[in-house]
Amino acid sequence: MSDLQILLVSIGVALIVAVLLYNAWQDWRARRSMRQTLPEAGQDVLMRDAGPRREPGLWQAGRPAADESPEPDPACEAVIDIALAHPVGGESLVEALRAIVRVGKKPVRVFAEREGGGHRAEALPGESYVSLQLAVVLANRSGPLTAIEWSNLWTLAQNLAERFEGLIEAPDQDVVLRQAAELDARCAAMDAQVGLILQLAQPRPVAAIIQSAAEAGFVQWRRQWAWMAENGLPRFVLQIEAPDGESTHRVDLVLDVPNSLPDDQAFSRMVTVGRDLAARLDAYVLDDQGRTFQDDAAPAIDRQISALYDRLDQAGFLAGTDRAARVFS
Repeated sequence: MSDLQILLVSIGVALIVAVLLYNAWQDWRARRSMRQTLPEAGQDVLMRDAGPRREPGLWQAGRPAADESPEPDPACEAVIDIALAHPVGGESLVEALRAIVRVGKKPVRVFAEREGGGHRAEALPGESYVSLQLAVVLANRSGPLTAIEWSNLWTLAQNLAERFEGLIEAPDQDVVLRQAAELDARCAAMDAQVGLILQLAQPRPVAAIIQSAAEAGFVQWRRQWAWMAENGLPRFVLQIEAPDGESTHRVDLVLDVPNSLPDDQAFSRMVTVGRDLAARLDAYVLDDQGRTFQDDAAPAIDRQISALYDRLDQAGFLAGTDRAARVFS
């Protein structure tokens, strides 16, 4: 083999190695990006499973759209597409889409593709749209998407298609229901809430309790009272099992792990705030089994919660994001 041939072979090998290294670097960068945006010790009585997946109650309202995307989330939503035969004005769509909010216990998001490109999370007057997408969450705390709920979404899609001369395209029902069951099982294993009970020595009016909570630093956030993180999301919330105008002898502090900001001292922070509020209310601090809480248990619970935050992140449901809220609500 001549020197020229050897040189050409060497250059070829070097180029192949360079391409492989470049592809590996691109893959690593893509994985890191997906992790940030769309990523896939003994038992303690305070680390309780969320139990049957259920809808949030009065004191567990929605959350702000911190990372809202103008497109469906394929990781946790099933989508029915409706291609419109001709552009439809936003004025006509607004009324038709207003009532599409949920099917059964599953929220539905509606997206409209503008004529000329781009999506809207809602149709706007003065614009024209060429297609619609109905995105229903595959699973939440009420359980996996059911055949009835999927059928109801189909009915809504058919009504829109008939009204605006559209053509429907959607995945097979069996595939959707299987994905829903798989997502529900995967997320249920990562769903947990941590609680503290403040047992008041004497019953107090709900209004007086809320006033004390506000003085301690709780703020009203949508339909609940919460202890907020620096980014404007709740760390934990106050729950009162009594209507306004009545009295109660119990207040709960609840840290909803998937819906809170990741924090290595998440539980310890709640204990500190709980002790302060208990002093204001003349209350005892108990664990969620009704036993006297010992503060030296907090570090171990912090470690359990931190491990759960990591599991959620690795599964693609970073705690405190809109994606997590879609499933863990």
